[in-house]
Amino acid sequence: MAPQQAPGGHSKGDYPWWLVALIVIGIVLAVVIITNDIYAQVFRTIFNGVGVTTFVTLVGFALATILGLGIALLGLSDSVALRQISRFYIEVIRGVPMLVLLFYVAFVGAPGIVAAYNFVTTPLVQAGVSEPVMVRDFSLMWRAIIALMIGYSSFIAEVFRAGIQSVDHGQIEAAKALGLSRYHRFRFVVFPQAIKVIFPPLSNDFVAMVKDSSLVSVLGVSDITQMGKIYASGSFRFFETYSIVTYIYLILTIGLSLALRQVEKRMRGRDQR
Repeated sequence: MAPQQAPGGHSKGDYPWWLVALIVIGIVLAVVIITNDIYAQVFRTIFNGVGVTTFVTLVGFALATILGLGIALLGLSDSVALRQISRFYIEVIRGVPMLVLLFYVAFVGAPGIVAAYNFVTTPLVQAGVSEPVMVRDFSLMWRAIIALMIGYSSFIAEVFRAGIQSVDHGQIEAAKALGLSRYHRFRFVVFPQAIKVIFPPLSNDFVAMVKDSSLVSVLGVSDITQMGKIYASGSFRFFETYSIVTYIYLILTIGLSLALRQVEKRMRGRDQR
């Protein structure tokens, strides 16, 4: 006999008391922040970094998803050379720690890009049409976004590859028999089925990027973590500051996890109709 379901789709023995506990703790902390001048000041200061964290995460993840899909399609192509390039990229990037990749892109890759750009535009500079670009003109925030894009694209590529390969090969052959082009087979047959497999791990990667976006603080980007570091180093209130930093990150990550889980349930619900 199947276990009886409690409201929200959980079995009675699996009611999400953890969520209830987190909500209660969150409310208590919110009251403390409102009523305590020190915590309120810390919260206002750190909250200024939420916009940067959100921007870095959304743009970085969007670019990583596009690049990851491209790498996955290369890995599934009929060309041996393209498959080898895809595998080489994935294995190399996955083997580099995110922090190291961040430093490499920021202090090696960015100067290299600027130097290459200046070399290509040398005739324009000599003609007075353009001016050389300085490395400092390449903002640290965009260097961080590019690093996150590159780092996460290798993991997302594997997510896409697994999802695409989960589609029954017979359906692809049937689409070929109907005369659908490669693009239309992917758009109308493969992707709608693959997304059901892709979405859960892809949403996990999105939540993980919210947390890993804190690494951009090592470059001085004014995200949540950086604002916390600045405030703590000036006030020496490390407990209050990093408690608020933790609180804000938990609100972001748990809120996103619950929202994405609801989307996943709706996708499953449509399949069961």
